[in-house]
Amino acid sequence: MKRELAPARVRLEWLRRVEAEYRSAALTQHLVLWLIQMGVSPDLVLAGLRIVRDEMAHAALSHRVYVAAGGEELPRMDRETLELARGGGTLEKDVARACVEVFCLGETLAVRLFKDLRQRCQVPVARRALDRILRDEVRHRAFGWTLLGALLDSPAGPRVRSVIVRELPASFAGIRASYGLPAGEKPSNMSRDETRWGLMPAARYGEILARTFERDYVPRFRELGVEARDAWR
Repeated sequence: MKRELAPARVRLEWLRRVEAEYRSAALTQHLVLWLIQMGVSPDLVLAGLRIVRDEMAHAALSHRVYVAAGGEELPRMDRETLELARGGGTLEKDVARACVEVFCLGETLAVRLFKDLRQRCQVPVARRALDRILRDEVRHRAFGWTLLGALLDSPAGPRVRSVIVRELPASFAGIRASYGLPAGEKPSNMSRDETRWGLMPAARYGEILARTFERDYVPRFRELGVEARDAWR
């Protein structure tokens, strides 16, 4: 593999992506176990297992980019973040929480983020990784909204809806804290070399999150009878 010593921030970001893909695989695997325990449609279970395989493929591709950029360290996994916690109550409620946070919010945002990263990426090994990741994230996003719709249509639907309405404000606050630019913080400069490796300034993450809210979260939750604007404040 051709290696090129990229800026340190490039190596750090792609190593972080390796770790994030492992985490996504672990959380999805845990969610699939819950779906099996609930006896949901085999189609949903198999779709979840396919996502686990996707995430591991993304981790391998991201590691390939990291090595090509001159990286030599191993991923550092925080094992406490690699499982879903039961929140009390029925399993359906916990599945709904995980579905909303991991897929309806996280994967829906990921589609727009990776699309933007891919458009600016010029390094072939990184572009190939982003091509595959973006293609898969579209399917992952669809899985989340399909699963949430199925939960709302199930006998547990009224209880699931109450959990979503009650907890969506905190979920939105969490994703804003992760991807929005903190108040008073100035956007960081990013070199052209960093951009061509598939990175973007922190401020742009916040811009894409705002766009995702208007174009995805609001209409998709509204189709399910949930008003996202009330929870965003």
